[in-house]
Amino acid sequence: MPAITMQHWLTKRAELSPNDDALEFIDGSKITFKQLQEKSEIVAKQLASAGVNEKYRVAILSANNLDMIVTIHALSYLGAVAVMLNTRLTNEELTYQLQAANTFLLVTTEDLRVKKELDFSNIMTFSELVKQPLLEIELVEEISLDDPFTMMFTSGTTGLPKAVLHTYGNHWWSATGSALNLGLHDNDKWLLPLPIFHIGGFSILQRSVIYGMTAFVMEKYDAEQFYDVIRNKNITIVSLVTLMLRQLVESLGKAELPSHVRCLLLGGGSVPEDLLSVVQNKSLPLFQSYGMTETSSQIVTLSAQDALRKLGSSGKALFPAQVKVINSQRDNVGEILVKGPMVMHGYDANPKANESFSDGWLKTGDLGYLDEEGFLYVVERRTDLIISGGENIYPTEIESKLLQIPGVSDAGVYGERDDYWGEVPVASIVRENDKVTEEIINETLNSSLASYKIPTKYYFVDTLPRNASNKLMRHQLKNKTNE
Repeated sequence: MPAITMQHWLTKRAELSPNDDALEFIDGSKITFKQLQEKSEIVAKQLASAGVNEKYRVAILSANNLDMIVTIHALSYLGAVAVMLNTRLTNEELTYQLQAANTFLLVTTEDLRVKKELDFSNIMTFSELVKQPLLEIELVEEISLDDPFTMMFTSGTTGLPKAVLHTYGNHWWSATGSALNLGLHDNDKWLLPLPIFHIGGFSILQRSVIYGMTAFVMEKYDAEQFYDVIRNKNITIVSLVTLMLRQLVESLGKAELPSHVRCLLLGGGSVPEDLLSVVQNKSLPLFQSYGMTETSSQIVTLSAQDALRKLGSSGKALFPAQVKVINSQRDNVGEILVKGPMVMHGYDANPKANESFSDGWLKTGDLGYLDEEGFLYVVERRTDLIISGGENIYPTEIESKLLQIPGVSDAGVYGERDDYWGEVPVASIVRENDKVTEEIINETLNSSLASYKIPTKYYFVDTLPRNASNKLMRHQLKNKTNE
């Protein structure tokens, strides 16, 4: 069957609603879809002048800003792939991802170029990019839904990040599934406080263009600013993680949520019972969801009519996705599998990781169950995964760094409950002598791991619980330290 093609999304949107606002920012500035198209086409020709061609992979390292967004769209006009990098990663982590992605060019901000000392030669700042001459070439007029558009890295159980390659089709169906569930209103304005380098933030940009809806972009999350924007900028939909929800509830106090807000779309982990109780008492329009980088954002989400009735559930699979639970035990908890056109086709250059696919189903590694009505409840997100303030942290990545420290003979990392962050990483360590101190460990880790991955506590123990095949049993380890 031939691939489905359609007119370039931004070009089409600029034709349909040229004068409508595409983006709005904290400083009050706005940009229409037509202006966004014109800026993006110019930058596309400047990227071409810098040597970028079709299928080339161009990394973007930036906080949320207009330059970053324009560059993403510009790459789509060249048929190139945007490799989204997390600004919180260390030089070592970023260098690995640049090499693993087979990156041709890195585009970043002036301050990050100075701050990050990367082992990568072809770097250009946004300000340097816009000074490039324009190479007069024909830009992409039609896109194929089978073509790759973005690459994002997600940590794997081996500790090494895996490259998720998204197609235009993945993003198209993600946006379509969300609209079929949440609906579209003429006055919709979606608040984007999440990093665009994460799939949750990136997906809002695509919905903005596909729906013809304004995205209100926050450069970075700030609790006070967040509430002020929700209250005063006619926001109707908010994407947030548990930490943001808790702080929003605190900001509200006894006040009600502004009536123009029709949806709080929650991702990035479970919600504590005390917070769910407040949500229910205030009748907040909370739509819990389940998704991951591999599914191009949410793939299971609560609907409006079930938001309060099924509080605590992630909902049902979006149209036209599917979800099932296999190998369930007596408590009906088993592994969650998902399938649908928003699910990536596979990890880039990683045959071993691609074994998680079977007959089109992606084995998520997460545990959950379906109730009698078919609503999904996620018990544990990827058995070992720690979600701290919306950031995914894999213990094995930290353990591999700990085991490189002289005097550390064994290490186990897991998450502990934290009222502020949801979870934080902690480590149990077997050391050869007491010269291995917290100070030495932190000093070593600070150079190779992002700050949010550094354990907040260290427990020095004699042995770690392992089974007959020497696999670390983190559940036992966590219970032991909590006794």
